[in-house]
Amino acid sequence: MREIILGTAGHVDHGKTSLIRTLTGIETDRLKEEKKRGITIELGFAYLDLPCGHRLGIVDVPGHEKFIRNMVAGAAGMDLVAFVIAADEGIMPQTEEHFEICKLLGVRDGLIILTKKDTVEEEWLEMVTEEVREFFQESFLAEAPIVAVNSLTGEGFDAIKQILDAKVSAIHFQDEFGPFRMAVDRVFTMKGFGTIITGTSLSGRIETGDELMFYPGGLTAKIRGIQVHGEEVTIIEAGHRTAINLQGIEKEEINRGDMAATPGSLIATTLLDASFHYLDSAGKELKNRTQVRVHIGTREIVGRIILLESESLAPGETTHVQLRLQEPVAIWPGDHYVVRSYSPITTIGGGTLLKASPKKRKRTLEKDREINRSYFEELEAADTEQQLLLLAKESGFSGITAEQMSARSGIFSKKLKKHLQRPISAGEILVVDSESQRMVAASVAEGLSQQILTILETFHHNNPLKNGIAKEELRSQMRPVVDVRVLQSLLTNLSKKGLIEQDGAEVKLSGHEVQLQVNEQEMEQKISALYTEAGLAPPILKDVLAGLADFPEKQIRQVLDLLIKKGELIKVSEVLFFHAPAVAQLQKDVIEVIRNEGEIDAQRFKDLTGLTRKFSIPLLEYFDKIKLTIRIENKRVLRKSK
Repeated sequence: MREIILGTAGHVDHGKTSLIRTLTGIETDRLKEEKKRGITIELGFAYLDLPCGHRLGIVDVPGHEKFIRNMVAGAAGMDLVAFVIAADEGIMPQTEEHFEICKLLGVRDGLIILTKKDTVEEEWLEMVTEEVREFFQESFLAEAPIVAVNSLTGEGFDAIKQILDAKVSAIHFQDEFGPFRMAVDRVFTMKGFGTIITGTSLSGRIETGDELMFYPGGLTAKIRGIQVHGEEVTIIEAGHRTAINLQGIEKEEINRGDMAATPGSLIATTLLDASFHYLDSAGKELKNRTQVRVHIGTREIVGRIILLESESLAPGETTHVQLRLQEPVAIWPGDHYVVRSYSPITTIGGGTLLKASPKKRKRTLEKDREINRSYFEELEAADTEQQLLLLAKESGFSGITAEQMSARSGIFSKKLKKHLQRPISAGEILVVDSESQRMVAASVAEGLSQQILTILETFHHNNPLKNGIAKEELRSQMRPVVDVRVLQSLLTNLSKKGLIEQDGAEVKLSGHEVQLQVNEQEMEQKISALYTEAGLAPPILKDVLAGLADFPEKQIRQVLDLLIKKGELIKVSEVLFFHAPAVAQLQKDVIEVIRNEGEIDAQRFKDLTGLTRKFSIPLLEYFDKIKLTIRIENKRVLRKSK
């Protein structure tokens, strides 16, 4: 069953760790430095079994400003927040920063806990309660319960458990299937076990024996064992605080901040489209290309914010941006992120990630910025089907496979198939390769189809004596060059519409026929007569060209191609063409000789034809090439199929 994660938030030394210890009996400070200094540095973890039967995972985050990075890592995957404020101090700097981070990361529910109740008078407690209620007004904690506690006596803790039990009981739990994702927050080794990672599972489920891939690096490892809150389990579901024992990978090959996921479910990228809210507390305008620290999951990456709709951004404003990162990261649309200034380091904003590995968007001109505004308005107003269609459109001429679409959208298997059913049946998305489920948006396919027709029209105009263009030559002329399977699908659709004809490896416009001019007809007759008379001892190409010097070489070559297409000539090499009926008769003679004698060699072939090596060797090799014969040492025999 999915586990709910409760995270703490609040200023340093406001009693978060003591609160968890009293609530659960678990000490979350595990480092010597933490116990010595009396503050939380790294993330701590505990759990609480509720009366409703659910187990609540608890993440204890650092409050000190120097460890905000760790706090952000802990807040990733948080469902509920226990916002902790000391009654003797009230709202403090990290109270405000932690609250902004919770909002930016999409936390939507929780409770407020006033600690150190025993250190203040009742009148002071009432004043702090009023201050706290005012601070959280017009936020997701505006109506949240406020509980004052004494961690030494346990006063107020029964009320906390009742509130948490009610909140968790009200949650509609659904089984989480599909790809597994877990942001790694710790990597270590344990004697006798090897490499171990910990984190909060964000989606899906996975079990012992399955493979995990670590993004962005792409290394894989097999799950050797799983623990949830110190207990051995075989399956992890979304929301679990988890330790995974791995085999086939070393500790040094995994980094905190990596995303452990089902192989093939993510795409690593350094470019992200995102919505961005610039905090009021930032204090000054944000300029385009400002260098920042981007927190995604449990990872911090240096990058730049590219403003796509304006030249600058005032505090409190929201816009759309591209995040250009120095290192790759793997996300799904809908993931949240936090941005902190590069130096001095403070939280300045964040928002929702909209697209992984998008195209690099222009922003220099006002028309570029207007295009960006329109695109994001369309994206954010779109339902799931329309978002998938936009993804197909943006994938352009290359198209997009079902696997790629899943990794970019975060929608998989049956869900993806369901959401694609209508756009495909309506013809808005075309499946151009059934094996890989490669798809192209119909609007893109229409543009490609028009390009094909234009290329064919131009080709026929410039090459009147050629029946059609080779498919590979057609593909090379398209801009950009498309996938072979995409091209074939487009050609098949154009054929069904009666606009083109396919003849083997060639394509032509429907109804196109080679129409010879008077001089070309004369040339055809001369060339045909020349090769008919020559039989099995034809002139080489340069002699043919010299004998028809009155005609352009290009035309001569096109007429030769036409005669080959008609079946009057056979091309044996780049310079040798033979009269087709003569070669056909020779083929019958060769078959008869081999059937009677079992084989034929070069001398026997020369005796049969009376030809010199100049012609006999190319003809023997031609018969090998068309799979009539097969050479064994210096002799030829018929292929078995003959």
